[in-house]
Amino acid sequence: MPDRYDVAVAGAGPAGAQCARDLAARGYDVVVLETEAEADFPRQSNKSTAGTFPSMMSAFGVPDDVVMSYTDTVVLESPNDYYESYQPGAVLEFAEFKRFLVEDGREKGAEYRFDARVSRPVLDDDGVIEGVRYAGDETVYADVVVDATGPAAPIASALDVVDLERENQAIGIEYELEGVDLDHPDYADLDRAMMLRLDHEIAPGGYSWVFATGPDTAKVGVCYIQNDRHQETAKAGQTIDGYLEGWLDRDPRFADAERLEGKVHRGSAHIQRPGAMHADGFLAIGDTVPTIDPLWGEGIHKGMKSARAAAKTIDRCFTHADRPRDADHLELYDQLWHEEVAPRMNARLLLTELLYLAPNERYDTLMRDLRETSDDLLARANRGEKRAMAKLLHLDDLPLLAKYARQRFASA
Repeated sequence: MPDRYDVAVAGAGPAGAQCARDLAARGYDVVVLETEAEADFPRQSNKSTAGTFPSMMSAFGVPDDVVMSYTDTVVLESPNDYYESYQPGAVLEFAEFKRFLVEDGREKGAEYRFDARVSRPVLDDDGVIEGVRYAGDETVYADVVVDATGPAAPIASALDVVDLERENQAIGIEYELEGVDLDHPDYADLDRAMMLRLDHEIAPGGYSWVFATGPDTAKVGVCYIQNDRHQETAKAGQTIDGYLEGWLDRDPRFADAERLEGKVHRGSAHIQRPGAMHADGFLAIGDTVPTIDPLWGEGIHKGMKSARAAAKTIDRCFTHADRPRDADHLELYDQLWHEEVAPRMNARLLLTELLYLAPNERYDTLMRDLRETSDDLLARANRGEKRAMAKLLHLDDLPLLAKYARQRFASA
């Protein structure tokens, strides 16, 4: 008899592992297929800055022992100014966090298979997915298949559920450093902070960051999209590694800093409007959709929320007497995604694209504007509230808005 489960999940990242946790806790037979070997997991996929907030940890029962440091403030930097806001957060040890999710899922009853790269869907006579092929010629069958493999998306792509566009791909690199001066007199105090810097000299078309992990240690990285601003300001032949190295060489906060051996993380994600997220017998979650926060690149909380929305949807279907798995019943996932995972997605994507297309001098003005307005204006703008977004715009932004509108019209 072939292996058969209620649900097969491809990928043991935060989204896939959380979906398995939720479903196993409800008593369903779940198998998770992970590409990496168990002894190395998650060496290849240990790519996240892992900055998150207490709301994620409490909502998903994440223990304190996977936290590298707790932070008190979020700092935004421009080339010549900064803005700081009280916002408690946490920087996770991403590898330990992923291992916790796997072990907790196993305790709840989920099965894990490592060295199990998923390659393609298995379809029934009607063309509906009924399982997946993995590890060469191995097959597992399930009533519902969940793709949580991120941008690789082998199942979602084969089913034409997602279309991740190369021009919307963000790439990033991060070092873990020691000897960082987190309270340099020329900058904001980053001793217990997560800092994001908008500066095209450092990250053309994107942003850079410093996340404090201890008294003189931090995660430091850059990320950008190859958008119009990147094309205008990028140095010919410069790699993303070169941009990070250049920042470390120029910024006095890193004058005495040293890289921790083996602590280099690389990753990519797509920042774009999601299309379909489901089909008959199939759901796509996490960065497969994509689900990453468009403004600040935070993917853990969004991915975990998408996993829970998928688990809710599957549970709703399986509690019916006939256990429907057709696209009409699984459409609940799309509804939950837009209501609970990423509400006002279009407005937030608009703000994101305008932010990363703005010139450096506009970032200095933004810092001054934020200091002169109410403390919650940035939070409301970040949620996609149009009135708050409008308060951050100037007449000088009209050419940028017009350029953005022309680009959107041309691509429509």
